[in-house]
Amino acid sequence: MGPSIWFWLGFLAFIAVILSIDLGLLHRKQREIRAREALGLSLFYFLLAMIFCAGIFHFRGAQSGYEFLTGFLIEWSLSVDNIFVFVLVFGYFAVPAQYQHRVLFWGIIGALAMRGGMIFLGAQLIQSFHWIIFIFGAFLILTAVKMLVMAEAEPDLQNNIIVRLMRNRMRVTKDYRGQRFFVRENGLLHATPLLMVLVLIEFSDLVFAVDSIPAIFAITSDPFIVFTSNVFAILGLRSLYFALAGIVHRFHYLKYGLALVLAVIGTKMILNGVFGDKVIPTEAALAATALLIGGSIALSLLRPPKAGEGPPAPPAGWVPGSRKIGETREQAD
Repeated sequence: MGPSIWFWLGFLAFIAVILSIDLGLLHRKQREIRAREALGLSLFYFLLAMIFCAGIFHFRGAQSGYEFLTGFLIEWSLSVDNIFVFVLVFGYFAVPAQYQHRVLFWGIIGALAMRGGMIFLGAQLIQSFHWIIFIFGAFLILTAVKMLVMAEAEPDLQNNIIVRLMRNRMRVTKDYRGQRFFVRENGLLHATPLLMVLVLIEFSDLVFAVDSIPAIFAITSDPFIVFTSNVFAILGLRSLYFALAGIVHRFHYLKYGLALVLAVIGTKMILNGVFGDKVIPTEAALAATALLIGGSIALSLLRPPKAGEGPPAPPAGWVPGSRKIGETREQAD
């Protein structure tokens, strides 16, 4: 039997308090988030997730505990992949470092709402239509193949449909106006470039959620485990970005590891659906995920990208929020 509605409400209230402290106390002022502070926050959110995981093991049993841990690891790994996109978006739009936390904060609020709806819908579909798990499994395998083929590709932000639609349909200021998403000029409401960045961040998370949520449903059909593992992974995403933004290009094999994880999870989902029981146990999926992610990170560090291989590395002195890599202010203007 799943948790009561009061447990759900208590968990949501706890998350609301954490986010309120984060925005209202720790990051109330506009400032750049330093790597040391970001690492400390990342560790805090990770320990918070592990404490919650220990509670799952204690109150709901080992099976639920392993399911949460596997789901958290998958979501956390895909979140690291999301950081690649954040670096490109913030660099392309030259988002000042002191404004980036605001974008990611509201981006995460939107991500939690979107994922909550997607998880509820996915749980209802799986309960009503057993065959949907085969579609989810096949989708994960196809996504894995696509990731392997396009591992070195970068998003084309210049021709991105979201950017073009906003520029064509909305009044957008030419420069940033502090942390504001909208401003009123000459009696007319204008969007700022910061709003375009926020929409792109939300859209990128939606794309990643389409991959990650079916992957976690391959581990468990319990909506509470799926939702809480997503929430804890997303909570640490902002601080993880500020900690890794300058070095994420070094993990050039991570995308291949993530693709293999999705292929393994998709295969698990299909096999377990065919045979009606857990042919591939959750513990095996957890071990495979940890091995593939850890191995891809270790291989990336042991074999750094050569010149011209993988995404471009930021030049010396580059920090998140600077102009596009290798571009001067005059060129950007």
